[in-house]
Amino acid sequence: MAESTMREAAGKQGAGAAAAEQGIGKIMHVGLGFWSSKTLLSAIELGVFTELARGAQDIEPLRKKLGVHERSARDFFDALVALGFLERADGKYSNSPAADLFLDRNKATYMAGILEMANQRLYEHWGKLTEALRTGEQQNESKGGKESPFVALYADPARLKTFLRAMSGISTGTNQVIARKFPWANYKTAADIGTAQGDLIVQVAKANAHIAGTGFDLPAVQPIFEEYAAEHGVAGRVKFAAGSFFTDALPKADVLMMGHILHDWNLEEKRMLIGKAFAALPKGGALIVYETIIDDERRANAFGLLMSLNMLIETPGGFDFTGADCCRWMREAGFAETRVEHLTGPDSMVVGIK
Repeated sequence: MAESTMREAAGKQGAGAAAAEQGIGKIMHVGLGFWSSKTLLSAIELGVFTELARGAQDIEPLRKKLGVHERSARDFFDALVALGFLERADGKYSNSPAADLFLDRNKATYMAGILEMANQRLYEHWGKLTEALRTGEQQNESKGGKESPFVALYADPARLKTFLRAMSGISTGTNQVIARKFPWANYKTAADIGTAQGDLIVQVAKANAHIAGTGFDLPAVQPIFEEYAAEHGVAGRVKFAAGSFFTDALPKADVLMMGHILHDWNLEEKRMLIGKAFAALPKGGALIVYETIIDDERRANAFGLLMSLNMLIETPGGFDFTGADCCRWMREAGFAETRVEHLTGPDSMVVGIK
């Protein structure tokens, strides 16, 4: 065999070995990804980041304050260092900048409420994903026709406030982008459908002083919404409207917004809600739908696809969708123009113009 041919063969063999090693690494990383996930979730549950927000600490006082057994403490804290959530210098542990900003319960920027819910509920339910894939049935507390956990949630004002705050925590960044990116100068009024705590309409109002806003949701949400609007100084321009988007007409406004709403519902319900929005808008009005919109080729936005699997776990018929899907539903409802715009991270918005 010629020397050049031997080198080529050796190069291909080396490249194949490197590709195989990389493939094995990815398989193990994803297949055992729950190790990293549960380590972070347990750290949040134990209050690691809130405690370390007070200042760097040695391992012994830290583990005792948190109630962590000495057998596992060093591995646990060092795993959080290796994962990038903690730092260690001179034997003392401290928060990474991101963990200090977003995972300290005492800060207004705390966004781990959704991760607390993931730890308390979703982690267990996702263990039944195979069953969900085989049966097409949700696997949460409502499984088998039992009452939805959200009925009890909405009946408890304290728990509801915590839950809605968690929803705001994961949406604020995207809401701020919408408040800046959409051409609000062309409109005077806006309504957020399924407003929850109200962060979307609050961010829009804060960034656009001429906009008068409405938050539309179930009556139990009203005091939480009004408190949040007052905290952000927009109570004079943002009001609450009580109702159900299934049984009541949607409020009239130049712009209607649905953030992380449509993916909860089946196709018929999605089309119904888009149709209701079309009916409530004036000519030239706009509907903004934002979600973890799946890319049209269904190859790139893994988070959006996994979110759709989460809808399988959590809802009777919900699913996430592509921008092309949503544009088609809007056109079927009568919208004359549609477009898809990326916002931040996995989130995009679909805009329909009447």
